[in-house]
Amino acid sequence: MYYNEGLEKAGVRDLSGAVVSLRRSLQFNKNNIKARNLLGLVYFEMGEAASALREWVISKNMSPEKNIADEYIDKMRSNSARLDSINQTVKKYNRALALCNQDGEDLAVIQLRKVLSMNPRFIRAHQLLALLYMKQEEWDHAERELRKCMDIDKNNLLTLRYLKEVEQALMPEEGIKRRRKDESVRYRSENEIIIQPLNVKEPKRGGGFATVLNMVIGLIIGIAAMYFLVVPAAQSRVRNEEQQTITKISNESDAKTARIQELEDRIEDLNGNVQNLYTEIEGYVGAGGTIQTTEELFQIAAAYTESGDMYVAMDQLEELAERVDMAAMPEGFQRLYQSMTSVIGPELSKEYFDEGYQQYYTNRFEEALETLGKAVQYDAANIDALYLLGEAYRSSGDTANAITTYDKVIELSPDTENARLAKYRKDSLNAG
Repeated sequence: MYYNEGLEKAGVRDLSGAVVSLRRSLQFNKNNIKARNLLGLVYFEMGEAASALREWVISKNMSPEKNIADEYIDKMRSNSARLDSINQTVKKYNRALALCNQDGEDLAVIQLRKVLSMNPRFIRAHQLLALLYMKQEEWDHAERELRKCMDIDKNNLLTLRYLKEVEQALMPEEGIKRRRKDESVRYRSENEIIIQPLNVKEPKRGGGFATVLNMVIGLIIGIAAMYFLVVPAAQSRVRNEEQQTITKISNESDAKTARIQELEDRIEDLNGNVQNLYTEIEGYVGAGGTIQTTEELFQIAAAYTESGDMYVAMDQLEELAERVDMAAMPEGFQRLYQSMTSVIGPELSKEYFDEGYQQYYTNRFEEALETLGKAVQYDAANIDALYLLGEAYRSSGDTANAITTYDKVIELSPDTENARLAKYRKDSLNAG
């Protein structure tokens, strides 16, 4: 039900809603390969390429055969330019976040524009850029970025919340006038605010010599006041402002130098993180990775099922175990490997015991040591093979290994005929 719901939401570009439904589907059945592959596609459409690749790799690991995730992963890996572009967008977006935390909004805006030029569908980058525009009160630019988000994901809650705030900031409606305390009327016309003063009285016409005389006297007094009062104060103010400007520039220069060094260190750390991610991805999908190794184990199991050749199958299993870190492999891989060895091992041990038995009783002790050693290696519970191995050591003159082998027989199968004979042989060797 949740998968179908996510599919419908993705079809109408409700991508964030589709993510919620598909995640719920995977909560009920983590092996729902269709839901996981679709979730990867939705992430990719939202500009979250790393999250998409993660879902496809998990899908491939769960279902290696006839999985369309193979095609998605191959397309990502075959397009090196696309991978490099994804890497650059992640670094630039993280750098923009760091700049926002350091009050570098202008530089963050530049970084986010570069990110969106490389990945126009990166919703989080659109939202962060819109938020910066809102802080700078560039409401038209913020609305444009949010509309782009809506084109990609129609019902993203964060986008809708930002858009509501932007629409409120663009109010009041055009043409509505408001009377202010300063007795003026302000109204919006297109993108401009018109301020019209009220109750402005027109000056009376007329005048004469007295008016001209008053104007001349006022001009002389103004010039004198400016010379004796205004000019010195203005010069002092200019000097103070210049000194403050120099101090401010010096402080900003020091702060920017420290910020540049901090950003360079951050870039180096991020490059290391990206390289670690590439290494981790390569561990899954590269040559010798988890997926490739699991596929190889499946092939060994299939070949053994078809041919029944225990010797070839065991050689292949041992060679595979030497190349991989068994403790680091997934639980399913380890269970399949142990299941195969538990089935093939006892049968192979019996074959080697029969061969070693013939070699021992025809006095080919060196050959018997090697053959019986394999019988014990493939089935530690084969007490007959273990006892005969001790006999072969004794007959070849290797007393130390013979006694050690007899001790194992006595330890693993006390109160048996083999244990009684092993104790007798051990006591004979110690007495001799």
